Amino acid sequence: MVSASFFKIISQCYMGAEEETIPLKTKEVEEPQPGVKKDAVPARWIMAVLGCVGFMIVYGLKVNLSVAIIAMVNHTAVAGMSAHHDDLEVHGVHHEPEEVHTTISINGEPVNSSAPLLDSCGKAEKKEELQDGPFAWDENIQGLILASYFYGYLVTQVPGGWVAEKFSAKHVFGMGALVNAFCALLTPVAASGSYIWLVVMRIIMGIAGGVTLPAMHVLIAGWAPPQERSKISSTIYAGMTLGTLVCMPFSGLLAATLGWSSIFYMQGGLSILWYVLWCIFVYDSPAQHPRISKDERKFIEESLGTVVKTKKPPVPWKKVWTSLPVWAIIVAHTCNNWGWYMLLVKLPTYMRYILKFDIASNAGLSAVPFLCMWIFTMLLANILDALRSRKVITTTFARKLATFIASMPPAICLIGVTYVGCNTDLAVALLTLGTMFVGGMYSGFLSNHIDIAPPFAGTLMGITNTFATLPGIIVPSFVGYMTHGNQTVEAWRTIFFITLGIFSVEALFYSIFGSGEQQEWAKPKPSTQEVEQQKLNDVA
Repeated sequence: MVSASFFKIISQCYMGAEEETIPLKTKEVEEPQPGVKKDAVPARWIMAVLGCVGFMIVYGLKVNLSVAIIAMVNHTAVAGMSAHHDDLEVHGVHHEPEEVHTTISINGEPVNSSAPLLDSCGKAEKKEELQDGPFAWDENIQGLILASYFYGYLVTQVPGGWVAEKFSAKHVFGMGALVNAFCALLTPVAASGSYIWLVVMRIIMGIAGGVTLPAMHVLIAGWAPPQERSKISSTIYAGMTLGTLVCMPFSGLLAATLGWSSIFYMQGGLSILWYVLWCIFVYDSPAQHPRISKDERKFIEESLGTVVKTKKPPVPWKKVWTSLPVWAIIVAHTCNNWGWYMLLVKLPTYMRYILKFDIASNAGLSAVPFLCMWIFTMLLANILDALRSRKVITTTFARKLATFIASMPPAICLIGVTYVGCNTDLAVALLTLGTMFVGGMYSGFLSNHIDIAPPFAGTLMGITNTFATLPGIIVPSFVGYMTHGNQTVEAWRTIFFITLGIFSVEALFYSIFGSGEQQEWAKPKPSTQEVEQQKLNDVA
């Protein structure tokens, strides 16, 4: 059991020297039996939990602006600008509005003009308690600001994976999260200067955030035994969901009580504390970990059946780009991210303008779907791993089933939302179900890189996530264009039908070409000594 004091653990964290590793044969390996002494918390699960929190930070800082921007924008000024623009288009010139006195009557009886206004569903419109913010940014500028993160995110995917494989995945991931934390602290200052400075700051955050996913794939490839791969991957990547789950209501609460700038100061400051723990408790491989038990290290290394510390083979680029399983992941990742970013970035906007929730309710209700998504993610991962370990289903079937769940049910739910009329409870239920099912991606295509090419998992994640970043750039601007001066159910219905088509392409292409088997071009080449030994064995 882990019985050392906290200070002893701190002191030991800097004492570990890298150990030479021995090539191990691939074979079925079982965890140490209950009677064998082992750590209370295995090192691989400490890495998984801290990785989960790391993604909570990266994704929380990515999406907090989608909540904060509602409090930052002067909606009255934006509405006035839109009305002025429409007047110029229709009349060619702008006329000052004249004061007009009218008497409204129903069945000949005058109606009190001070009575509360009714919305299209016949409900009294609630005035939002939150005052307008200081920035007169119209929908197009808001779309540019929200999309700017992904301009930077796009360029560091493949380099991030390569650097993580070549040097240190731990430090690549940690520094990516740390830079995001510092940029969050500087966001209020940048926004006060100009929206251009805010765009620049978000691009820098994207550049740093872009390396985190490929780097984590490298860590998982070195730490997760195949029989636990879905569980460990889903635990870590569930941090993306939990970051949204925690960040949205937290951001809404801070905006309503302490002002929008407190969102960035509070979350940025807390993120720096995580970085300290990450540096202390996480290592690139079991061989480098100074406190891992011998039993756990043996279990991981024998399960993986690889040399933990070895020279990285060159990436077979031609084989990669001509591999249909790789293209299946690219297509699935790209198409799924369209719907994912639709929910991640624009869900608060839909809740506010269409479902008419104020910012406090908006933040809380926007988080509910991601809570259900996290629960569903963990349940699905455990079920699929249990079925795979009992050889009830293959890895290929598990990945295809999870990817199908992450595509078609969400698409159907999004379409349904636009047909429920004034039943906001049903609309929220459908949005919740749609978001929940997207969680299948963590046990589906998002874990597939490690299945088909473990030595190049980081590079492959960088490649597929480069393509998958394009929807992050397109979605905010596309929705901003479609809803500019037209925040209606009809406009959103068109958006969601387009999303249905994209999800359908994902499900079909991945179902045909996806694979869960390691590809021949990704298998380690036998050494000359092993080849000669095999020849002698054949002769004998």
